[in-house]
Amino acid sequence: MEVESTASGTPTKLLHLTGVTAGYGAGLILKGVDLAVTKGEIVCLIGPNGAGKSTVLKTVSGLLRNAGGSVVFDGADIGKLSSRERLHRGIVHVPQERSLFPTMTVWENVVMGAFILSNQGLVRQRAEEVAEIFPIVAKRRSAAAGSLSGGEQKQVELARSLMLDPALILLDEPSIGLDPKSRTSVFASIASLARDGRTVLLVEQNARSGLAVAHMAAVLEAGRVALTGTGQSLLEDPEVARLYLGASAQGPAAALATR
Repeated sequence: MEVESTASGTPTKLLHLTGVTAGYGAGLILKGVDLAVTKGEIVCLIGPNGAGKSTVLKTVSGLLRNAGGSVVFDGADIGKLSSRERLHRGIVHVPQERSLFPTMTVWENVVMGAFILSNQGLVRQRAEEVAEIFPIVAKRRSAAAGSLSGGEQKQVELARSLMLDPALILLDEPSIGLDPKSRTSVFASIASLARDGRTVLLVEQNARSGLAVAHMAAVLEAGRVALTGTGQSLLEDPEVARLYLGASAQGPAAALATR
């Protein structure tokens, strides 16, 4: 896969958050987030509960408006756009909660992902293409979505997210509640999205799995980005391991020393 680059050879930044603040009511959850997401890459956000990871996704998708700072997507500031307008621009948000309609078939759920499209021929074409990427869609096409396992349902949710051919996919805790085998399948699917040229911003409490699949990653603490690096470098950082990977630190936390 070739990542799109500028004329100077620098990879293109699809999403850029600068000094973003956001919250609910009078309280701020995000207190100056700086984050960049490059086209064709998976970026994983990790951190403790309450750090603002899911709030970042909501602020990008428009479910929550930023109070300050800027959210720039594909070169344009989208901070004042509605969530529907951002959807039209190619930002798709897959929430943490199961979002399939359990009594509808798998196929019907997938097609629902194209609800803003009026060209039914294009909808059918997209659905067939998605079924090639996610075989569960074709295999269980006529089954009620509620009859699928948790991992299978998450696969269908990912499939549905592709129906609008999105430029950016926001994934909130895709492995939550899944058994190890299903979790492995879901992360394999996420990796395949990037191989196909998709861009993914991922929030994941299972930090080890999230970092393993990510090109780049960031640690959020108290509403700010405390550390950034490649997924692999954060996996190998002893302080990150001690705090988020359930491992003991094996050396000084040099990477975090300048926070």
